[in-house]
Amino acid sequence: VQLQASGGGLVQPGGSLRVSCAASGFTLDVDGIGWFRQAPGKEREGVGCINTDGITYYTDAVKGRFTISRDNAKNTVYLEMNNLKFEDTAVYYCARDLANCPYDHSGSYYYNVKNLDAWGQGTLVTVSS
Repeated sequence: VQLQASGGGLVQPGGSLRVSCAASGFTLDVDGIGWFRQAPGKEREGVGCINTDGITYYTDAVKGRFTISRDNAKNTVYLEMNNLKFEDTAVYYCARDLANCPYDHSGSYYYNVKNLDAWGQGTLVTVSS
């Protein structure tokens, strides 16, 4: 059981990029799938999650700019990133959220690392002019 993120690259501020998360060993629509990122010198943080019903939740830093979607036929989850900022530069990872994407009172993704597994290698997104 493993997830693999791909599709990262170099993009200018204000630009867009879509990264993918492919699964092996299980089907993506039976668990929540979360996106996370780790910027240089910083701790890993949550970005958002898509639950088994296809409902998405995001953290405040990316709300309104990032969109998560799922293609069941391809067993792939996507993270569409728009209006990218310098501070979005990070290695992006996907992971299985066994709690099916919990959220807080404001509707933001509120995960517990103990419920995350199937981490794979991430993909680097660099926002630079």
